[in-house]
Amino acid sequence: MNRQTQHPDRPLRADAERNRTKILEAAAQVFAEQGLEATLDEVAAVAGVGVGTVYRRFPDKESLIGTLFDNAVDEIANLAHSAATRTNSWDALVWFLEEALQRQCSNRGLRDVVVGSPYAVDRMAEAKRRITPSIKFLVERAQRDGFLRDDVVGGDIPVLEMMISFLGNLTSTSAPDLWRRYLTIVLDGLVVARTEPSPLQAFPRHDVVSEALHSVHRHVGRAT
Repeated sequence: MNRQTQHPDRPLRADAERNRTKILEAAAQVFAEQGLEATLDEVAAVAGVGVGTVYRRFPDKESLIGTLFDNAVDEIANLAHSAATRTNSWDALVWFLEEALQRQCSNRGLRDVVVGSPYAVDRMAEAKRRITPSIKFLVERAQRDGFLRDDVVGGDIPVLEMMISFLGNLTSTSAPDLWRRYLTIVLDGLVVARTEPSPLQAFPRHDVVSEALHSVHRHVGRAT
């Protein structure tokens, strides 16, 4: 047997594991900045390793993005599980949305991997199996306690996240917290009762909004 051949279940050596971690961190950065169109050569440059090292850990871009997808699912699942341990059911749902959106809005690559990556299609069923029950629990508990309107379903939550994170990605540089304004508006529409409307984050300068709208047109233009 070739001494360089690694058994797939055998733990990586410490240096190999460090390289793998560097590659994943670099990929998250590169995909956040450039989207999933970035190449493995670009990932290797940011990781500070040779492209051959990248290919030894990940034979193609699909496997690298698949690993990032699995990591993202792990993180979202852990957030949902943590939220479920919170005493107040409304605060738990709000905390989950804020934490999940904070990650998706600050990382374009993460959002693309989670909600729009063709590389993740075959993994989506497993992701839903892991995440859906926890989100369903958060929704139903908040409804049972009288906080959340009864006509909301668990499937509404990822759709709302997708809508808000799309804006958050477009304004991540010019107005990085703008997404919070629209999450507040959405939450006021979800809650059963408020004594008064929640205070909103200040609306940004109009040139910021104009640039975001132009970014939407550019994004749509590339997709068609």
